[in-house]
Amino acid sequence: MRLGIAADHGGFELKERVAEELREMGHDVVDFGALEYDSKDDYPDYIVPLARAVARREVERGVAICGSGVGACVAANKVPGVRAALVTEVFSAHQGVEDDDMNIMCLGGRVTCYALAWDLVQTFIKAQFKGLERFRRRLDKVARLERGED
Repeated sequence: MRLGIAADHGGFELKERVAEELREMGHDVVDFGALEYDSKDDYPDYIVPLARAVARREVERGVAICGSGVGACVAANKVPGVRAALVTEVFSAHQGVEDDDMNIMCLGGRVTCYALAWDLVQTFIKAQFKGLERFRRRLDKVARLERGED
């Protein structure tokens, strides 16, 4: 799978470890930065390019990481076509994809230990959208909001 990953300083270490593991599993990982640790960087500078790539389908899914995961989630969801969520447990990692077609998972590099983060990432990338009518109907309503129709 072609995956995108991005993080600011708060998620830099976690991003590096997750990206390495994903590559070892055979995934094509596009790193949107940060490419080096900088305590003064800003999450939108990395998360927004990732989100745009997901929306344009240049990558299939994305993992966005900042200190808490909240800022990454806020920034990613400003890009039309992105369905990002802060995930802290396994159920949401798969249910968000299965029911809501989540395409970016956000993690908190300062609040999520590596073992849990790795479980969440694996669950996220293995999950598939169910595509049931009720799920598509709900996503259509969200898409209309993005287009300013509702």
